[in-house]
This record gives sequence, structure tokens and C-alpha cells, in this order.
Amino acid sequence: MSVQYKTEKSFSVFFPCYNEEENVEKTTRAAIKAFERITKDFEVIIVNDGSKDRTKEIADRLAAEDPRVRAVHNNPNLGYGGALQRGFRESTKEWIFYTDGDGQFDFEEIDLLLPLMDKFDIASAYRLNRQDSLIRKTNAFCWTTLVNVVFRLWLRDIDCAFKIFPRKLFQEIEMKSTGALIDTEILARAKKLGYTIGQVGVHHYPRTAGEQTGANLSVILRAFKELFRLRAEINATKR
Repeated sequence: MSVQYKTEKSFSVFFPCYNEEENVEKTTRAAIKAFERITKDFEVIIVNDGSKDRTKEIADRLAAEDPRVRAVHNNPNLGYGGALQRGFRESTKEWIFYTDGDGQFDFEEIDLLLPLMDKFDIASAYRLNRQDSLIRKTNAFCWTTLVNVVFRLWLRDIDCAFKIFPRKLFQEIEMKSTGALIDTEILARAKKLGYTIGQVGVHHYPRTAGEQTGANLSVILRAFKELFRLRAEINATKR
């Protein structure tokens, strides 16, 4: 049976990995399966952010096995924002989809985002039944509320790692955040330029392997400090 392509758009698909040796292969294969179903033109980019386990070795093997897969490596670790920056810079296709490398999203739900592309410049998902601890969910709610007020974004889930951006956006903005502020920075800069953002819910699944990072106090305090610096910079920027 021939494959029924749902779009002629081209996609760069990437995800950051830090010590994800148990997840990187299944995440890569899930990405390939989903995107070869919907388009003829795509690439998958594994961003290994200075992993200390076998993530680099596995990523390089996957890239050698499939010409649609590339592995890029940050050395040393650049943090979550730095890893996303690398992924956006490495992307070559018309549209960029990114997610996390920990397997907590279902690539098949990309179908939920595709219709938003006909109406909005950016497709941004929010997590249904978020599979995180109570403290992480509470922190996320407070953070999202604050960001929405500061930048008037009015999004349900600022940091949900299941988004589609036009690549041209990253030719218009300069990303500076190397930490947890990265999603806020990109969305706030996009809104300043007049980009529209559509939202849809996707399922969120428990992590089955590896360890979660990014919730320590120093990361949170750094993000708050950078938030107000970003607000001042964006307010001072002419559209």
C-alpha cells in the first residue's frame, strides 16, 4: 500500500538529549515513522547536549544508518536553551518541529498540530494530564501565569515541548537564553514581530527511562532573573 502524504511542506524535526541512552533510539525511530507518513521531505536532528553516557554513540549510529538522520553534539553541555538553539540553527527545512528526547510525547499526535498551520504562524501544544510531580506542575502554572501577564501571550502551556515554527522566524530573531527561558524568549520575540500562535492539547506520558532535569532552584531563579531582563529588551525593541 502506498503512503498517503498529508502535506507537501518540509520539516526539520529535532530533540535535545542529555544522558538519554535509553530513549534516544526509540525517540528517533518514532520521529521517522510519524514524519515519513505525512511528508516526503524531512530530516531528524538529534542534539546531544554533552551527554556522559552512550547517547553520542547511539546517535551517531542512527545517523549512519539513515541519511535522513543527523547527530550534532554540544561539548560541553550548553543547557536546555543552548541545546534548543543548536537545533534551530541546524535545521534546514521550511518548518521546524521540536520536542524532548525523553519519550513523554507521542509523535503521532503531530496530526493535531498540522491543521493549525493553515490558520496560524506557530503551532503550540499544551499538555493534557501532565505527568509530572505536583511541585513541577505548581511551578509550571505559576511560571506560565507570570509569563502570560508580562508578555501578554495568553498561552496555556508556555514550555510544552511540542511545537512547530517557521524556520524564517529564526532568521529574524536573536536567541540569547541558554536556560529554561528559551521557550518564553522565542514566543515573546515572535509575538513582538506579529506572528500568530495557535494552540491544541496533546497527551503527556510518564517518563519510562532516564532522569528528569531542570527543576532545581538555581535553574528557576535564573529563569526569573532573565525574564525581566528579556521584558526590558523586548519593550525597548522597535517592531
